[in-house]
Amino acid sequence: MPVDASQALLCWYAVDKRRLPWRAEAGARPDPYRVWLSEIMLQQTTVAAVKPYFEAFTRRWPTVEALAAAEDGALMAAWAGLGYYARARNLLACARAVAAEHEGRFPSEEAELRRLPGIGPYTAAAIAAIAFGRRAVAVDSNVERVVARLHAVKEKLPAARPKLRALADAMTPDEGAGDFAQAMMDLGATICTPRNPDCARCPVRAWCAAHAEGDPGRYPVKAPKAARPHRQGNAYWLEHDGKVLLVRRPAKGLLGGMLALPEAAPADAAWEEAGAVDHVFTHFALNMRLLCATGEVAPPPQGEWWPIERIGEAGLPTLFAKLAARGLAWREKDKAAADVRQVILV
Repeated sequence: MPVDASQALLCWYAVDKRRLPWRAEAGARPDPYRVWLSEIMLQQTTVAAVKPYFEAFTRRWPTVEALAAAEDGALMAAWAGLGYYARARNLLACARAVAAEHEGRFPSEEAELRRLPGIGPYTAAAIAAIAFGRRAVAVDSNVERVVARLHAVKEKLPAARPKLRALADAMTPDEGAGDFAQAMMDLGATICTPRNPDCARCPVRAWCAAHAEGDPGRYPVKAPKAARPHRQGNAYWLEHDGKVLLVRRPAKGLLGGMLALPEAAPADAAWEEAGAVDHVFTHFALNMRLLCATGEVAPPPQGEWWPIERIGEAGLPTLFAKLAARGLAWREKDKAAADVRQVILV
């Protein structure tokens, strides 16, 4: 991008940048903790979804030291619904590493940042540039799209990524790399969008090769996606005395560390099907049936009886929150049936 194009982009950003809760006010120094927390939350997640979580986290854990002292279960419950739960486990591991090994201060260099749990090349570059003003090249999906269109890159993703990064590197100024990175992200998020880019409002339209071709929407060129496999599963709602049996999933693996309904029958009981839930994960789609019953068993080592009236406080991941809603509906239906039977007996 020519120097005058970079300046046009930065001038646009100075006036029209998004007001986001993790961004520092004009003239204020960015808080590395808030920059890091927002970048982790924003991985594969929309700004709209992240905002309430970010605000809740920073009220509850306003510093990296406070977050490092959080209990695992409390953090996982607070993260529930945001998805990609490995991020939450790495978030806690990273906070503890910063508190224990760096006296509560994030390193300012990309190489040091990348040694921390959960911080990859993009996140390290974003923190270094935005929080510390380092010249670093932060390339997320928004930046990839902007660069691909500016240069009309014909190679397909993901093979084109090294070229796109090299082009982004060549465009990044030595000074103001943090503002430049955020300007590129904002441009991709608000104007140079995946569908129907608003070229009329684009501050760098005059330098855009894809716009000159007349079809910016064709970029970036993507290889066909492989079909997502479909899987089936069961979950079990076992209740007794106003409580439902929940289990803590293993720390590693899908939805690791989260409370959930058991996926194996926890007892011999008269199980009734209460419907099914469809849920899409990154690499597969899942259809999960819910089977419900009443009965009492000793909780497994990682299980507990949870008050049904407080099920919303359990921090269930989205899939199991949907299943719990079916369990509550079954409970009400079963209760109504019991009332009818009582009337008939009377």
